[in-house]
Amino acid sequence: MPRTNGQKLKLLLLADILRRQSDEGHPLSAKEIMSRLEQLGVSVERKSFYADIELLRDTYGLDVISVRVGPVTKYYVGQRDFEPAELQLLADAVACSKFISEKKSSELIKKLGTLTSEYQQGELIRSVVVANRVKTENQKIYYNVQTIHDAINEKRRIRFKYFNYGVDKKKQYKSDEYYEMSPYSLAWEDENYYCIGYYEKYGSISNFRVDRMEQIQITDIPIIESEDFCIADYSRKVFGMFSGETVRAKIVFDNSLTSVVMDKFGSNVTMHRSDENHFFISREVNISPTFYAWMLQFADKAEIVYPPELIEGMKNHIRKCARVYRAKRKQTGENGDE
Repeated sequence: MPRTNGQKLKLLLLADILRRQSDEGHPLSAKEIMSRLEQLGVSVERKSFYADIELLRDTYGLDVISVRVGPVTKYYVGQRDFEPAELQLLADAVACSKFISEKKSSELIKKLGTLTSEYQQGELIRSVVVANRVKTENQKIYYNVQTIHDAINEKRRIRFKYFNYGVDKKKQYKSDEYYEMSPYSLAWEDENYYCIGYYEKYGSISNFRVDRMEQIQITDIPIIESEDFCIADYSRKVFGMFSGETVRAKIVFDNSLTSVVMDKFGSNVTMHRSDENHFFISREVNISPTFYAWMLQFADKAEIVYPPELIEGMKNHIRKCARVYRAKRKQTGENGDE
């Protein structure tokens, strides 16, 4: 870097060195900082160095902390825009997100690391495991999301190809034609990203997995608007266990499931004492396979006691599951031998 240009950038370079190369565990002395500036083509006198530090503190608002380490005063950046724990939280969320590919997850975590010191960035990257997680194979998900956001903001329809995977793990496109829809919102549900909007072919609100959308194009056609669309209501009905006929149910749970019930129905759910080891709730639920599947995971620790049609629906769901395994036993023998 030419020395003249370096002098013009001196304060920026000084701030960058402090942000990226210092933290509470790795403070830098004035000599070390000036040496790094020299390597970047900036010569600094000790007197002007202290004035620059004060300028960064008082005018720029950078939290430069000075500490005595033996006979030497050292400097580091204290408070930052993001604390290490906050960056860790964001990095973990990126790593866990199925709709972000492994490659893009690693790239995003590295970028998050640039918001702290190089030392803490290294710790962040080492502490987050991206490999061997369930991830989308669609490397274009990042750009799909941006394109859909642009279409939503511009209130324009989108066209796209849509696919599923076959047993050979190859893409199988659901139609040779392009899909066309009016996008209303993006929703992150059950670890997947969905585009929600009006699908004219069905004449209703529909959703599509963003990682299974390809060749997304923003058209010049305005969207078909819906005044009564509510993303919260739609997500509750479609992605939760609330699609289907609504009934008021009484369900008895083992006391060990209080947290699970609060997670599903909200912290304001009323839990009534049933006996020493059980409690019950009375809530609106919907008769649906999703609800029955949710109940089954608790085995004998949860029981529907009202209404009769919900109990009968649960019994039928269990019978269907049992028939699959009874048929399998007849094919393979009681011990499962072929």
